Amino acid sequence: MTREGGCRCGQVRFRVSDAPKVTMACHCRGCQQMTGSAFSLSALFAGNDFEVTAGEPVIGGLHGALRHYFCPHCMSWMFTRPDSADAFVNVRAPLFDDPEGLEPFMEAMTAARLSWVSPLAAEQFEGFPKPADYQRLMAAYSSRQVG
Repeated sequence: MTREGGCRCGQVRFRVSDAPKVTMACHCRGCQQMTGSAFSLSALFAGNDFEVTAGEPVIGGLHGALRHYFCPHCMSWMFTRPDSADAFVNVRAPLFDDPEGLEPFMEAMTAARLSWVSPLAAEQFEGFPKPADYQRLMAAYSSRQVG
C-alpha cells in the first residue's frame, strides 16, 4: 500500500510504502502550540517504509533525540522521527494527498485535552503510551474492522 503526500506548498514530498502501524491524535501542549489547533493527527510508519521524494525538510520544534521536520518554505510540520532513521516516522496524517482512512485509533495526552474536544478514538492515554503498549496497539490497529 503506497501513499504520497507533501507540505502545503508542495516543495517537499514524501511517500510511504506500507500501511501505518497505528494512527493517533496527540493533545499535548506542544502539539497544540505547533499546530495552532486542539491536537495533532499522525500515522506511525516503520522508518524504512518512509522516504522524502522531493525537497529537503528542515528541523524545527524538537531538536534533540526526537526531531520535528518542516518544509523550509511554507513551514508545514510534516513528520517526526528519532535520530535513528530506521526506527519509525510519525507523519502528520492530513498531509497525505488522500488522508481518508487515517482517523485516530488512539489518543495520547488526554489529560491536556481541551475541555470542548470530544474523545476521538478507541484507545485513550492520559499521558503518552508506554513503549510496552505499542505492540498491543499495533496488533489491535492491524486487526480492526475497516469499512
